[in-house]
Amino acid sequence: MKFQRQTSGSIACPTCRQLVNIQVPRCPHCGRRNPGLWGYARTVQSLGTDLGFLPFVTWGCLGLYALTLVVNIPGIRPTGGMDIMAPDGSSLFLFGATGAIPIFALGRWWTLLSAAWLHGGLLHVGFNLAWIRFLAPAVARFYGGSRLYLIYTLSAIASSGLTSIVGAFFPDIPILSLILGNVLGGGASFSIGASGGLFGLFGAIITYGQRTRDPSLTQTVLIWAALGFVLGLLFPGVDNWGHLGGFLGGFLVTKLPWFDPERKLGHKDFLIAIACAVGSILSVLFSPIHALLLPLLLSL
Repeated sequence: MKFQRQTSGSIACPTCRQLVNIQVPRCPHCGRRNPGLWGYARTVQSLGTDLGFLPFVTWGCLGLYALTLVVNIPGIRPTGGMDIMAPDGSSLFLFGATGAIPIFALGRWWTLLSAAWLHGGLLHVGFNLAWIRFLAPAVARFYGGSRLYLIYTLSAIASSGLTSIVGAFFPDIPILSLILGNVLGGGASFSIGASGGLFGLFGAIITYGQRTRDPSLTQTVLIWAALGFVLGLLFPGVDNWGHLGGFLGGFLVTKLPWFDPERKLGHKDFLIAIACAVGSILSVLFSPIHALLLPLLLSL
């Protein structure tokens, strides 16, 4: 794919698919502003319905998983059930693990996003990516590729935020700790994984089923999400608060008018999708820079 700008000719409007001149400020058929996307409409359309979301997430997670292994090869755990081929904890912290300690003790707030790109083992990354590849096309079809990026990003942030808050303050609330701690655990001191964004996709599809009055879709996906929660309760080391935060994030954010499937997508949605992708990349890139400078910062 070449990112080549088109300066003349016609393109299909991204919203109504009618042919329009590349330079018109507004589609005469549906009223969409800037249908030519500054001359890059054909390039964007070549990315597919999901705007390249699946390859972006897939290769991003796999690439970072490989990188966390390579930076500390002696620390790799080659065996251990769900932890098979697990990177060393220091490698995960280096590239942006989140949780109560990174956020509240060390001030690494950007890890709310970077942690969604890290994984703690071969089965961990494989399971998450398999489900994302199954759910993301449906979310893109229901809400559009631009909003898929935003739903996933906000769900990942909600996931990291809830588990970090619970991990930091849950022990100070004895009644809640006694009631919920035995079921969901006590939040995470350190947390990684794309499962928060994944559960956000569950929540988004359930909202779509409610909006379109499709009970079969709502019930089916609700069962899948419930099964995911139950499996999380059965296996040790699973961040159940992160799953809950991601699910609530995806479910609640898609209740907003911005995510109404009847609302036509515009260039603002596309710019927001770019911002989500760039923000994710920057959060991961900044994490090792900050980690390497952290001893100096703490000594000041």
